[in-house]
Amino acid sequence: MDVAGKVVVVTGGANGIGKALSERFAAAGARVVAVADLELDNAQAVADAIGGVAFAVNVRDESQIQAMVAQLEADYGQIDLFCSNAGIGAGDGEPGWATSASNDTWQAMWDIHVMAHVYAARACLPGMIKRGEGYFLNTVSAAGLLNQIGDAAYSTTKHAAVGFAESLAITHGDAGIKVSMICPQAVATRMIDQVGGGDGGSAGVDGIISAEELAATVIDGLAEETFMILPHPQVEQYRQNKTADYNRWIGGMRKLRRRFVPTG
Repeated sequence: MDVAGKVVVVTGGANGIGKALSERFAAAGARVVAVADLELDNAQAVADAIGGVAFAVNVRDESQIQAMVAQLEADYGQIDLFCSNAGIGAGDGEPGWATSASNDTWQAMWDIHVMAHVYAARACLPGMIKRGEGYFLNTVSAAGLLNQIGDAAYSTTKHAAVGFAESLAITHGDAGIKVSMICPQAVATRMIDQVGGGDGGSAGVDGIISAEELAATVIDGLAEETFMILPHPQVEQYRQNKTADYNRWIGGMRKLRRRFVPTG
């Protein structure tokens, strides 16, 4: 996909990866970029800077996503690219315990990392299928392919996000629907500051890229209509290592964990 002339939605667009994606899509000539976020003031600031539009949206609420999609379709005729980017990180409630995050944390992760993608697809698919084209770009994480040490809820829901993206591509590809998922390791955003690290300790292993660097790889991935966009190319080798010898990979991840999580 060439985003020039397209109508694009970015959730979680007020900061970090979402802000960088919104800016990059606008620079690439998108007809309109809809910046959706809980933080309306920040979303509006991004939209004003790029000539887009802003929406206050809680992606955990399906009705809010439906309302935004309906408004954009009424105003611009269609949505060409929907980027489900909103995400959160929390970390395990007690270091060393994969079960220690609260039920509320697990539910929030599930709602934002999985169901928000479902809601977006449910809202956009009818129009896209009718036209015979449309694109979903879902921000997942290398944690969905590998794991994130110290955040079981994040890792689990990101794995589920991979599964949904695969299902979306398999089920609707013959109807002209394209799907890509972005699977970065550590990116310099507020989430890194809040939870301290990267996917699987990647901040200490592979370094942290900027959100702008990530956005550049996304433009290239969309142009090639690549299903799995890897801003950190080394993730593909890690993924192959995992599938080639699962037991060895688990052992290696335990060793890596000991570098980042104090043991008792």
